[in-house]
Amino acid sequence: MKIAAVIPAYNEEKAIASVVNEINALKKNTGIDIVAIVVNDCSRDQTVQVAAQTDCVILDLPVNLGIGGAVQTGFKYALEQNFDFAVQIDGDGQHPPAEIEKLLKTMLEKNLDVVIGSRFIDKIGFQSTFMRRVGITYFMFLNKMLTGQRITDSTSGLRMLNKKALEIAGNNYPDEYPEPESLVLYAFNNLRIGEVAVEMRERQGGVSSIGTFASLYYLFKVSLAMFFTYLRTRNRRPEKL
Repeated sequence: MKIAAVIPAYNEEKAIASVVNEINALKKNTGIDIVAIVVNDCSRDQTVQVAAQTDCVILDLPVNLGIGGAVQTGFKYALEQNFDFAVQIDGDGQHPPAEIEKLLKTMLEKNLDVVIGSRFIDKIGFQSTFMRRVGITYFMFLNKMLTGQRITDSTSGLRMLNKKALEIAGNNYPDEYPEPESLVLYAFNNLRIGEVAVEMRERQGGVSSIGTFASLYYLFKVSLAMFFTYLRTRNRRPEKL
């Protein structure tokens, strides 16, 4: 089984090398066939130069596509290179690559298509700020209302997809702040979605794209996107096999 570790990176020069090195250490220590794929989203710092000094594949985007476009680029590459799974992991160091093993084990044991790494099941490690936890709780209830599924950490960027899910995400993936919206897309394509408890860290470098003022805009925009995805996909939901 081959796993593509898709790392969207925008101005992550401080943390990107340690993320890649931890992924390679996971491969060495466990025997998991995993390849680090850094998607440089037109960074303005030394992200690509630092990444080039590590053992990884670099997809160097000529223009800034945003988080959704960068992740989708990595997913498309994983499909083209015939990887069996892809795991999305942030380039700022907040997702310990050692947790990837938990995602893979859960996916195989429970026969899932998508596995989300949740910091809120066991509530250990970095739990984010209070205001972000409020927003995450809101998205949990909104996702439950739209899809009937309860996902405790719907904004988590630590998630694994199998090839079936990759084909859907490679063809149609939200472009901005895609994590909550993509769950609606997956649900209405009858994908089996689950969670596993993980421990996250505070970001090791870089700056969040969601500030205090932007948080309200984020809630409003993502809510609209989730509703539109719901309306667009509910009437053409494929039949379950």
